[in-house]
Amino acid sequence: MREFDLRAAINAISDVTQNRPQPLREFDQIFMKVADMVLQADFLARRFDGMDVVFIGDGDSIALSALHLKAKDVIDYGPNSVLVLDFDERIVKSIIRFSEKYCFNDKISSHLYNVADPLPPDFLHSRDAFYTNPPWGASNGGESVFVFLERGIEAVKEKALGMLVIADDPETHWTQSVLHGSQGLANSHGFLVAEMLPEQHLYHLDDAPDLKSCSCLFRRIEAQKWADKSHSLSMDRFTNFYGRENPLKIRYVREQLTLNYGRAEEHTYKLESWEGR
Repeated sequence: MREFDLRAAINAISDVTQNRPQPLREFDQIFMKVADMVLQADFLARRFDGMDVVFIGDGDSIALSALHLKAKDVIDYGPNSVLVLDFDERIVKSIIRFSEKYCFNDKISSHLYNVADPLPPDFLHSRDAFYTNPPWGASNGGESVFVFLERGIEAVKEKALGMLVIADDPETHWTQSVLHGSQGLANSHGFLVAEMLPEQHLYHLDDAPDLKSCSCLFRRIEAQKWADKSHSLSMDRFTNFYGRENPLKIRYVREQLTLNYGRAEEHTYKLESWEGR
């Protein structure tokens, strides 16, 4: 595996960030900063090289980033295929448009899916690895993290890897509590922590700009008895899902059609001409 050209990598990731929709803060869509996206996409591409990977949500567009880096010949490794499941139709369709534009739509597919719903049978125990960067669970004891992690575990095969990205600050107790709980949950499903990159990523987070996240790589070492089917999320887990007094109550975010993808929305500006010309 060769070292990548940093300028070429940043330029490739800028293509991806130009494509992704604006974040919806009410659903904890808080995007990773570009330099950290480059490093994260490379880390994922190296660890999941040649694998079929499922993303349980992907507002950051790390899936596209990893595949685009390889398509642009910045790196020569990466997943064999990627499946992105997200409740935001804007994200689902932006993935389709981008991958078709850059001719790697044979490597990625995206589907509308909310973690409160059962995982569709076609996706159950079907992938080699999962990736998720869920709502970080500051107001619900990590329950939102655990839900996304469970769906990722449901989606992978007996011998599998998983990557979880969550808040990590040794001085902030809730982040350490959620991290500890996540590792315990993974362990109960036969996974151990194979690698961890602590305090690794920064975000466009206005109320906590210095709060970082870690990457926790899990490896399944113990076969588990699989459930024959997935089940709906119990209502008691909806509470404070996206933050204090912000429960999980929206099933899908739907895309409004526009002719200006990647351009400024017309309602955000107006044009003023010279008088008399």
